Amino acid sequence: MDRDVKGKVVLITGSAEGLGLSMVENFLANGAKLAIMLDINEKQGLQSLERIKAKFGNDRAVFFKCNVTEDLDKVYQQVMGVTKNVDVVVNNAGVLAENDIKKTIDVNVTAVMEWTMKFLEHMRKDKGGNGGTIINVSSIYGFRITAHIPYYHASKFAVLGFTKSLGHEYTFKRTGVRVVTLCPGLTTTQLSQNPQVREEGTLNDFLEELKDTEWQEAKDIGRGTVEIFQKADSGTVWLVEGGRPAEKINV
Repeated sequence: MDRDVKGKVVLITGSAEGLGLSMVENFLANGAKLAIMLDINEKQGLQSLERIKAKFGNDRAVFFKCNVTEDLDKVYQQVMGVTKNVDVVVNNAGVLAENDIKKTIDVNVTAVMEWTMKFLEHMRKDKGGNGGTIINVSSIYGFRITAHIPYYHASKFAVLGFTKSLGHEYTFKRTGVRVVTLCPGLTTTQLSQNPQVREEGTLNDFLEELKDTEWQEAKDIGRGTVEIFQKADSGTVWLVEGGRPAEKINV
């Protein structure tokens, strides 16, 4: 498995800002050929695209508006219009919507599975592809428990189990596609600044609990995602927490 970022085409969902945008910057800084930026927020996405082009060059990134729950086939065709091969997919788009079970599962679970399977078929060597890497973003809440966000917990547990199974050595040997889990620790983003909780009146308790947890910046996740690409075996789970380097964990 080629673990050199140089020359790779990288597709990242939810990359208009926050973790996803930092991933774009770090892959390009390490020599990726092209970053395909996808996000439902078109205005922010186009602004971020201009920032990326100014920093790395006009031919290093493209942006497509994308609702990951609805636009897979349409966006796939758009992507194939600019490149015939995608080497790396990061399923980063996610929500913390503790007042909406369906939205939580649709975005955090179903979309991750559908995008993973679409690009697994695109990449797999036994069907004419070039191989590749898929990194699915779970969370520390994919294996640690708090009382306040059970729907989010469930969605991130699902991502963890799905990715570990699909990334099993058996499948990797058949397809030549690595499938790996990234579990970010608490990170300062727009999502984390406005948390929701399941039960009304318990938000302050949740916020008090979070004070004892290590925080980091989006740049730490961007750096850590590239480290995972360079180090990870298929089926493994990696933690990026407290600004430290990516660490393989057993969960």
